[in-house]
Amino acid sequence: MEQKPKLWTKDFIMVSTSNFLLFISFYILMVTLAVYSIEKFHASQSQAGLASSIFVLGAVLVRPIAGKTIEKVGKKKLLLFGLILFLVMMLFYFPVNNLALLLIIRFIHGFAFGISTTATGTIVADIIPAVRRGEGMGYFATSTNLAMAVGPFLGLYISQNFENNIIFITTTVFAVIALIATLFLRVPKTAFIPSASDEMGGFRLSDYFERSTIGIGILVALLGFVYSSILSFFTSYAVEINLVDAASFFFVLYAVFLLLSRPITGQMFDRLGENAVIYPSLLLFGVGMFLLSQANIGIILLIAGAIIGIGFGTFQSSAQTVAINEAPRHRIGLATSTYFVFFDTGIGIGPFVLGFILPLIGFRGMYVSMAVIIFVCIFVYYIVHGKKAAARKRARGV
Repeated sequence: MEQKPKLWTKDFIMVSTSNFLLFISFYILMVTLAVYSIEKFHASQSQAGLASSIFVLGAVLVRPIAGKTIEKVGKKKLLLFGLILFLVMMLFYFPVNNLALLLIIRFIHGFAFGISTTATGTIVADIIPAVRRGEGMGYFATSTNLAMAVGPFLGLYISQNFENNIIFITTTVFAVIALIATLFLRVPKTAFIPSASDEMGGFRLSDYFERSTIGIGILVALLGFVYSSILSFFTSYAVEINLVDAASFFFVLYAVFLLLSRPITGQMFDRLGENAVIYPSLLLFGVGMFLLSQANIGIILLIAGAIIGIGFGTFQSSAQTVAINEAPRHRIGLATSTYFVFFDTGIGIGPFVLGFILPLIGFRGMYVSMAVIIFVCIFVYYIVHGKKAAARKRARGV
């Protein structure tokens, strides 16, 4: 039996660790900055919301530039630049004394986050052996998924039990560890292939976005929009349905079941292809969201968390793998940045749009609507990629 190339190398662990620490810092700050802005600067609700979301805007704007320049500058150099900027901006939170300055810091910090996470997503695609890419990207994406579960929990715990500065001390320590881990990272060299506009000058959209990623990107934006309904409104929903105690374990179940499923789903992707994983994951995500909308006892809420963890968590890593696999090797950086531009846009505009809809249909109505969108996305996936993937599989005679 042929031996599989090694996945869990020192470099794979280091880049995954850096990615985890970046995302956990992002989620800690996301859930605490609004309250911090209100308490320290007497900000209005909309200003406090802006203090959280302007970070995402910074990340979205810089990602296409990071994706375009990563091969030219060098992946490790760009990651180090992003992490140093991320750390420097963390230090600026300590002396900040007015809301306008905080907003500027958040915006530039978002830039640093966008550069760094575009680089980690590109580097890991080079480090993972091609035959284990589905499995490897699954484990790498777990670093983001775990941060998505642990970050909000840790942020709220710190803000409720300690002074505000402890939040910034914690995230600064994470930024330092991420930077140290990257210093010892070895990144495979790839040849830089100049684009037409590099050689001739001028602006081309294809220099900033990878065309092959746009189809799966539209799907990712829609499902990011859906998931933002949990990130933004889940706590308020739990209060309304009197399940606050159970709600504190929702993200724990999300993370545990995602981790338990990861070895199976990653290997399925590599062995059976993306359709065998993405269709079931979308179905599970939709079922989980419907259960969430109907929850009236704690156990139903927790089962919904477990199912959503498997469904959305698996979809996320699988979609990122598809984006990378579809792109030419020298444009993997662009594919990664394009993927995240769509995902961040969905996550970013979701709370704003849903804030208008929520008073009309209520929390349960909103989550039912989100479940409907997910089921529609099964057909969207078939159109943007699933049909093509099935045709390729038939052509190979598999």
